[in-house]
Amino acid sequence: MDQPQQDGRRRVVIESVSPEIDGGRFPAKRTVGDRVRVEADIFTDGHDLIAAVLLSWTEDSQSWTEQPMRSLVNDRWMGEFEVTELGRYRYTIEAWVDHWETWCHDLEKRIGANTDTDIDYLIGANLIDEAADRSKEPHRQHLRDQAEFLRTETDSETRRAHATGAALNELMLRYPDRRFATRLDRELALVVDPVRARFSSWYELFPRSTSPEAARAGTLADCEARLPYIAQMGFNVVYLPPIHPVGLAFRKGKNNSVTAQPGDVGSPWAIGSAEGGHKAVHPDLGTIEDFRRLVRRAADLGLQTALDIAFQVAPDHPYVEEHDEWFRKRPDGTIQYAENPPKKYQDIYPFDFETPKWFELWKELKSVFTFWIDEGVRIFRVDNPHTKAFSFWEWCITEIKREWPETLFLSEAFTRPKIMYRLAKLGFSQSYTYFPWRNTKHELTSYLTELTQTPVREFFRANQWPNTPDILTEFLQIGSRAAFMIRFLLAATLGANYGIYGPPFELLEGRPVRPGSEEYLDSEKYQIRHWDLERPDSLHEFIALVNRTRNENAALQSDWSLEFHPVDNDQLICYSKRSEDPANLIVVVINLDPHHTQSGFVELPLDRWGVEEDRPYQANDLLTGSHYVWNGRRNWVQLNPDSVPGHIFRIRRRLRVETDFEYFL
Repeated sequence: MDQPQQDGRRRVVIESVSPEIDGGRFPAKRTVGDRVRVEADIFTDGHDLIAAVLLSWTEDSQSWTEQPMRSLVNDRWMGEFEVTELGRYRYTIEAWVDHWETWCHDLEKRIGANTDTDIDYLIGANLIDEAADRSKEPHRQHLRDQAEFLRTETDSETRRAHATGAALNELMLRYPDRRFATRLDRELALVVDPVRARFSSWYELFPRSTSPEAARAGTLADCEARLPYIAQMGFNVVYLPPIHPVGLAFRKGKNNSVTAQPGDVGSPWAIGSAEGGHKAVHPDLGTIEDFRRLVRRAADLGLQTALDIAFQVAPDHPYVEEHDEWFRKRPDGTIQYAENPPKKYQDIYPFDFETPKWFELWKELKSVFTFWIDEGVRIFRVDNPHTKAFSFWEWCITEIKREWPETLFLSEAFTRPKIMYRLAKLGFSQSYTYFPWRNTKHELTSYLTELTQTPVREFFRANQWPNTPDILTEFLQIGSRAAFMIRFLLAATLGANYGIYGPPFELLEGRPVRPGSEEYLDSEKYQIRHWDLERPDSLHEFIALVNRTRNENAALQSDWSLEFHPVDNDQLICYSKRSEDPANLIVVVINLDPHHTQSGFVELPLDRWGVEEDRPYQANDLLTGSHYVWNGRRNWVQLNPDSVPGHIFRIRRRLRVETDFEYFL
C-alpha cells in the first residue's frame, strides 16, 4: 500500500479557529493598536501534554513573530498579538506534543506518590540532551551538565528539587522539540485599518445648500466656511454627496418630479454632463483648487473629508459617448436606464458589469478613487455597492488599500443581510445598518447583539445613522424634539461609528413628501435649501455635548463591550460599555417613548464589574452633571423626554475606605 502523504507522527489536531471568516476565504478586521485574540481547539490523542504558538507577520515582512498560546478550558486555546501597522497581516497556529512538559507533569505525580525511580530521571536526562542538541552556547553545555546531574545524583531529595526546578524548566521551554509539530493548513488574513474605522462621527451636508444668503446657491467656499460649525459639534468626518456636474437629460425636478422646471438643479447622483464626469467638480460649486482648500481646512479643524462615490451616470455623461460598450442596450439600441419596477430612473444609466470590456471598466472605476485620493480624500461613502459586481469590489478595494492602507470605504447597501455581510467581507471598512428602523427595546437589543457579540463583528463594522437624505423614518415624522434626541442618543452610544444628515437633523426636519413616504418634503436631493443654523430649537449644543462625551470616554469608542441590562419597563433600554481602563465604565439609560415620562428599575451586574453590592457607589450623569449615589444591583430611574430623554452615567466604583475618606475609581 502507498504510504500516507501526511507524516503520521504529527499527532496534534488544530480546528475551530477564530477569528476565521468563511474558512479563511476573507480577512478579519482590526484597527491600529488592537490586540488580536486568536482561539482554537487544540488537542491530541492519549494523555500527553501539548504546546502551541501563534505566528503572525505583515505581508511585507521577512519573518514572523511568535507568541505562546495558553489553554483555557475544554481543549480551547488562546493567544494574542498586537497590530501596530496599517495593512494586511497573516497569522496561523503551530502545536506539538510536548514531551518535556509531559515528563515534568508525570514526575511530579510520581514524586507525590513516592514512586519515582532512576529510570524516570534517565528519561528526563535524555530529553535534556536532545534539547542541548537544539540549543546554542552557553545554554548547550549548561543543559548537558543538567542531564549528567540527573543521571549521577544519588540524593533523591536533591535530584527531585533539581528536576522540578523553575530554572531548568524555563530553559527547556526555550528549546522545544517541534519536529512533529502540526501547522494549521492555512494562513489567515487580517486587515488593519486606522482607528477612524472603529471610532468616527460623520456629518453629511450638501455644499450647494451652504450659502449664508437664501438668494443664491452655495459653493465649496461656503461649505468651507461651514466647517467650524461642524467641528464645534465634535464631528470628525465631514461627508459630501457627489460634487460633480449634474446631467441635463431627463433631469429630475423638485420633490423628485419627472419634469424639471427652469432653474431646477437636479440630483447630484445623476452624475455627468458636457462639463465633466466623476473626476470633475460642478462649476457652480467651484474648482478643484477650491476642493483642495476645503480638504486642507477640514484637516486643520480635525475633520477628515469623505466623498460620495456613485458608480452610475447621467445620459449626458462623457462615458456614454466615449464608452457606450460599458452600458446595457435594449432591443431598440437605446441604453437601459436604471429601474426598480415600478420605479423608473431615466436620469441614471447603470454600468453593465457583464460587458466584454469588463476589465477596462474596472480599471476606469478604480481610477475614480485614485483621482480623489490624489486630491487628499481617504474616506469614501459608496452609493449602492450591492448593485455592482462583488468581484469588482474585492479587486478594487484590495488594490487601493495595498497602496493606501489608510483608505476607508463605507458601504451604503440597505439590502438583504447576507449581501450586506458579503460586501463587508469583500473589503468595505464600515457599513450602514438597519438601525433607523429598529425602535423597540427588543428590536434594538437583538440587532445590536448580533452586530457586536457574534462572529459578525469580526468583519462587519456598523455605522449607525438615524437619518439620511433617503431616510426620514416614521419615528422622526410623528415624534418631536424628543424623538430626534432619542434616536441621536441611541446612534451615538450604541455605535462607536455613527452619522447624521444635517442640518435637517439638528433642525428637527420631519416633514415627509407625502404620508407613508420616507422621502423629505423639499428634499435637498432635488433642490437647494437654506438653513437657519441659529434657530433656538436647534440640537447643535446637545449634539456637541454628546460628541464631547464620546471623545472623552474610551468606553464609547468601540462596540465589542456592549452589554444590555434588564429594566422592568419596556419603554426604557439600558446598556453598558467598558474600556480597558477599569475606571471607564459607562452605563446608558434611554427613554424610548418620545411622548411620556417613563420610570423603572435597572439591574446591573455589579459582581462582574468589581463593585461592592453592599456599599454605595456613584453614577455621574455626563449629560446633566448630576451625581447619584446608588446602592446594590437594582436602582430606580425616571426620564422625562421633554427635558433630556436619556442618561449617560459614568460609574465610579469604591476602591477602599480609610478613616473618613472614600476612594472611587
